[in-house]
Amino acid sequence: MNLSFNELRELVAALNQTDIAELTLKNNEFELTLRKPSALQPDVVLSAASAAPALPAAVPMAAMPSPAPAAPIESASPPPPTIDTSMVEITSPMVGTFYRSPAPDEDSFVEVGDRISSGQTVCIIEAMKLMNELEAEVSGEIVAILVENSEPVEFGQPLMRVRLSK
Repeated sequence: MNLSFNELRELVAALNQTDIAELTLKNNEFELTLRKPSALQPDVVLSAASAAPALPAAVPMAAMPSPAPAAPIESASPPPPTIDTSMVEITSPMVGTFYRSPAPDEDSFVEVGDRISSGQTVCIIEAMKLMNELEAEVSGEIVAILVENSEPVEFGQPLMRVRLSK
C-alpha cells in the first residue's frame, strides 16, 4: 500500500470533518494510525516494518491544512524511512480519462522498465473529447504505472513513477 503526501493530507482532512476518533490502516509494509484525542487536534502515529521498502517520510501535521496546532509525529523503531529523491511522479495536469496508447489496437507509449527522456510522450489524457498528449518533464526509468487504461483521473493525480537518470 503506497500512500502519497497528498493522500495522507486528504485522509487527515477527511478525519477532521468526521466524528471518527481513531482510524488505523495496516498492511505488511506499514501501519498508520490517526487519532483525535480532542476534536481540535489529531494525533498521527506512523510505523514502518523493518523489511518495508522505502516509503515517503512522515509529513509533519504543520504542513496539513488544519485550524488546529500541529501534533508531533511519533514513530516506532526503526526510524522512519526517508524520501527517495531519485524518484519523481508524473501527475495528471487535468481531469480526464487516462490512455496508455494512441489507439486501442496500438502498443502503449511506455511500459514499466522503459527508459524515457524529457519531452517523450508517456500517455494521453482525454478531456472534453480532446486527446492531450502528456510529455515527460524528466528523463529516467518508468518504475510504476499507477493508473489503469481508460480510467478517469483527477488533476494532480499521480500517473507514473520515474527513477531519475544519474
